[in-house]
Amino acid sequence: MAEVKQLFAETDADAIFKLSQFAFQYDLTEDALKKKQEETKRHIIWGWMEDDQLAAKLHLIPLSCYVNGKVFEMGGICSVATWPEYRRQGAVKQLLYHTLHDMRQHGQTLSFLHPFSFAFYRKYGWEHAFSEKEYQIPMAHLKRQWDTSGYIRRIKNDMAILHTIYTEYAKTFNGTLVRDASWWEQRVLKGDWLKAVAYSEGGKAQGYILYKVKEEKVTVHELVYNTLNAQKLLLQFIANHDSMAETVEMVVPENDNLSLIVDEPQFDQKINPYFMARIVDVLAFLKQYPFHGGTNASIILHIDDRFLPENSGVYQLSQIGSDTNVTHLQNSTGLESGIHCGLEQLTSMLLGYKRPAELYRAGLIRGSQEHIERMENIIPNRQTYFPDFY
Repeated sequence: MAEVKQLFAETDADAIFKLSQFAFQYDLTEDALKKKQEETKRHIIWGWMEDDQLAAKLHLIPLSCYVNGKVFEMGGICSVATWPEYRRQGAVKQLLYHTLHDMRQHGQTLSFLHPFSFAFYRKYGWEHAFSEKEYQIPMAHLKRQWDTSGYIRRIKNDMAILHTIYTEYAKTFNGTLVRDASWWEQRVLKGDWLKAVAYSEGGKAQGYILYKVKEEKVTVHELVYNTLNAQKLLLQFIANHDSMAETVEMVVPENDNLSLIVDEPQFDQKINPYFMARIVDVLAFLKQYPFHGGTNASIILHIDDRFLPENSGVYQLSQIGSDTNVTHLQNSTGLESGIHCGLEQLTSMLLGYKRPAELYRAGLIRGSQEHIERMENIIPNRQTYFPDFY
């Protein structure tokens, strides 16, 4: 008999990590396994059991992220795996359905995941919401007069400085994680990255870089800055490695402006689809969402969630601004106008990955030009960015 059961890293490690190692094709040493078990203590692990044997599993990580500067609870899904003899029997579908209801009960109005297939997870309501830009830059392109003030200092393990800089930076994007100490230690700083901080003339920390230099290449793990001067200081610092490296590799937000401030913008730049996102509870998310003010007219949203039908229906937004009133209408008679869209497009719009007008032009949402313009006006214009991985 099949059932969904919660598993625990302390007692079910053998079954959990055997499946992970098989599905994702890696081997854990004894030391690596201990670290994995420690990291997995924060996970909620759901297993699909067949005759009390683990057939499939997924991990849910309770996390938080910023949306328009406000903190939202988010459920991160990862390590979804099935033994081959149980594949294509609906186990993952049932686990996702179960996990989404668990998230709703615990106030996690958003969910992110890194897909093996975008098409697969779109069937269940997740949508492409994060891309990243990858650079391969000849070192010579960064060697110029940057006209900076302040200074750079290498540091060892001062997590407090990094966290303060990162938090200010993260709030300027949508979907970026709220990091805690464990996340810094287990996810960001593992791997012995070199660290340097950019300071203003007055000694305020305004940016940092995590990087490595190997085989004539600077690999940037994170480049974070809160002022233009800090960005230039960090670029100058990278250029100072010119006797050791010929190229620089880094991943940056999709709207990064480096090509505007270097003399020669002809270098390899590639935009890669990265993470997907899903609104888990439409009503709760809309009530939390910090809309822009500026319109006295109400907006009607017709939402279709094929996988979680309790999210489907008509939502009315009124008194739009800091105290937006959101109503899930039971009777939508006479309210056929407004914006019609799937849950996927609603997620894309409200996270800011794609604007309403873009989705309208692509034929992915429907509505009059007036309603599309109203929606454009109330959604803040902010880039999505997810510099982490799980």
